[in-house]
Amino acid sequence: MAEQPKVAPVADAAPFPGKKSVWNGYDRYDFPVDGKNVLVVVPKQAAPGKPWVWHGEFFGHKPAPDIALLGRGFHIVHMSVPNLLGCPDAVAHWDKCYAELTGKFGFAKKVALVGLSRGGLYCYNWAAANPDKVACIYGDAPVCDFKSWPGGKGKGKGSKGDWALTLKVFKFSDEAVALAYAGNPVDSLAPLAKAKVPLLHVFGDADDVVPWEENTGLLAERYKKLGGDITLIRKPGVGHHPHGLDDSTPIVVFITEHAGK
Repeated sequence: MAEQPKVAPVADAAPFPGKKSVWNGYDRYDFPVDGKNVLVVVPKQAAPGKPWVWHGEFFGHKPAPDIALLGRGFHIVHMSVPNLLGCPDAVAHWDKCYAELTGKFGFAKKVALVGLSRGGLYCYNWAAANPDKVACIYGDAPVCDFKSWPGGKGKGKGSKGDWALTLKVFKFSDEAVALAYAGNPVDSLAPLAKAKVPLLHVFGDADDVVPWEENTGLLAERYKKLGGDITLIRKPGVGHHPHGLDDSTPIVVFITEHAGK
């Protein structure tokens, strides 16, 4: 009987395409979706149902909650669509990313969103358009109304350059149209309340960049009137920075409780 040829063992295929690197001890993959870079950080062992956390902006800043959630089996995701400030084009890119991750890679149908600063515009605008796809939202000093930041039409400093960018990417013909716009996160809460999406906001009550009264405060007031559930963690005397909490346990527990099922 002829000797059978030896077959070399085949290494397990990578779980994601693209460039592989290491982020805080976990494998990270970068690959394109809809022409934009998507990064996925992979847990050592995925939790049942493949739960995930999706950052609106500033992935990697104050990473303690992400590292803890990776340890609990969550995937961590960010899609790079900077300078779009949560405009409809950004929401369309996010739609493609969601479809790719849930369809091709089996991620959970409901995702935990993390909106830090201007990332709040991305998370809330996508969530309002897709309330059935959201497990929970954690906002960290989040922008909830672009009239406040970058518009600077209230108590905050504003940002002239980013305000001009807002008019451009939202395709407003002039400032008056932008100021009359009724599609900011503070205006678009009814779908989230109806879907019973729980919210957690961490904020500094001395924030003069994204004043909490015009953003988190107004959003919380309106969400509660709609019957929505929102938890507020106030940091007395703290400005826009530093973000996060010294002990991120409340953030980790919130996301695990609502998105880790």
